[in-house]
Amino acid sequence: MTIKKLLTFSATSLALATIGSLSMIALLSQNAMAADLTVNISDVEQGKGHLMVALYADEEAYTSGKASFASRVKANGEKEIVVFENLPNGEYAIKMYQDENDNNKLDFNMVGIPKEGYGFSNNVGMFGAPEYVEAKFTIKENTAIKVELF
Repeated sequence: MTIKKLLTFSATSLALATIGSLSMIALLSQNAMAADLTVNISDVEQGKGHLMVALYADEEAYTSGKASFASRVKANGEKEIVVFENLPNGEYAIKMYQDENDNNKLDFNMVGIPKEGYGFSNNVGMFGAPEYVEAKFTIKENTAIKVELF
């Protein structure tokens, strides 16, 4: 092998090793950026059905109703807690309702008013579904929020 080829080979090997190392650091740091979200829910109708909690990772998911993460919790007490673990840092929003009769949907009366408890992050939306910008919040580390059911 000539010296020129040897130097080229060494430079290429060094570049690949550096890229590999940087990739590993990036992968490991993503796990370090993961956080838990604790949702403290109040005004639950005790002992009636389940709480259906949907977490949306962006405006498109929120608007389309396609939850990024979801949880279903038995409504045992007046207050319940839902924890979403290892979430990437970023903006999120929550929609939830209490499915008191366990029919897997939010029931409405004849005028279109919900008959079961419902809520959104930032406690907005008492008089209708809020826009994403009203309900969004940021996760940068372990975070706890409160949501009151209407």
